[in-house]
Amino acid sequence: MRDCSRLSRRAALGLTAAALPLSAAAPASASASEATAVGGERLARTGVQVRGAGGLPEKLTARSWLVADSASGEVLASFNAHRRLAPASTLKMLFADTVLGKFERTERYKVTDADLADIPAGSSLVGIKPGITYTVEQLWQGVFLRSGNDAVHVLAHMNGGVARTVAEMQARAEDLQALDTHVVSPDGFDHKGQLSSAYDLTLFARHGLKNTDFRGYCGTRTADFPAGGKKTFQIQNTDRLLTGAWGLGTYDGLIGVKNGYTSHAGNTFTGAATRGGRTLLVTVMHPTEGSNAVYEQTAALLDWGFGHGRSAQAVGTLVEPVSEGGASASRAPARKAARAAAGAPGTASGHTSPWRLLEGAVGTAALLGAGAWALRRRMTRGKAAAAEAEPETESGGRHRR
Repeated sequence: MRDCSRLSRRAALGLTAAALPLSAAAPASASASEATAVGGERLARTGVQVRGAGGLPEKLTARSWLVADSASGEVLASFNAHRRLAPASTLKMLFADTVLGKFERTERYKVTDADLADIPAGSSLVGIKPGITYTVEQLWQGVFLRSGNDAVHVLAHMNGGVARTVAEMQARAEDLQALDTHVVSPDGFDHKGQLSSAYDLTLFARHGLKNTDFRGYCGTRTADFPAGGKKTFQIQNTDRLLTGAWGLGTYDGLIGVKNGYTSHAGNTFTGAATRGGRTLLVTVMHPTEGSNAVYEQTAALLDWGFGHGRSAQAVGTLVEPVSEGGASASRAPARKAARAAAGAPGTASGHTSPWRLLEGAVGTAALLGAGAWALRRRMTRGKAAAAEAEPETESGGRHRR
């Protein structure tokens, strides 16, 4: 009786898995990219994706990168485009795209101690002080030029608080179809589970650059910043391809966008440049070397895009926001199911009994001819066998750095 019960259970579970969406039946370690393929099936693949063009730079050590045409949205080449990695301050592009339009540039705001109380220790700062009044324009200069987490937190508090801003950023990411992104903080600082991808960061840059203020801030090299009273001090953009700092030359035609670094995330950069009337976007995440490597590899990929990349055939596309007429990713529901099965990004998931899955799909399984026999047989043997068998468990996903 016990053997028959186990056979029936396995048959039922197998049929249930067939009836469930692919992501629910897949192992818990399945990545979000495998479940969605937003932008095209090839972008969900690992390794280099390119068609119709050669000459890619040889020394690319980044864990993920992507080259795209800003106007058409065509992805010209990529490497692990949907790999979920810590974004560092490049996530500030999403913060800006979410909050930038809410305040006038000339609006003035007096900073309080509470506005700065929740800044993570070790953050990059522009030097905002309580009691000083800043214009919104100056706060955004602090965000874009110095990647100041203090400026981010002041603007987030102006927006109703950090929690509200995080929720709005996540909603904006979903609208942009940046489904690899999980927002924990508005500043991009290291937090468990805060993830994005080269594909998503490129979406943020492309959409953000449509805003005149966003484009202007990310391309500003220097600005005078309030120091109290009538005093100011100069701040310089930390984008080395824009300013030519740290031994790098400026990149011809560069218009932005945002760099980021933390000891956990390493270096990440999304850059945009225009030459001959064509604008390209490049995102490079986590090269194995530090210092200038992220900029050098970005420049090399931009050079490729303006050269050999002119003959490249698209391997995918940057999708349009749903709110602006973009078609929703066809498998977004599958991704949500996969995330539910695997556990939230960056957290240890609970143990999920397959009987829980069976409860939700037993009606579907009963409609299948072969499954009906197994279920009927099990029912005739009563519920005792089910009570004897201990529920099996499934381990959840693991946070990836």
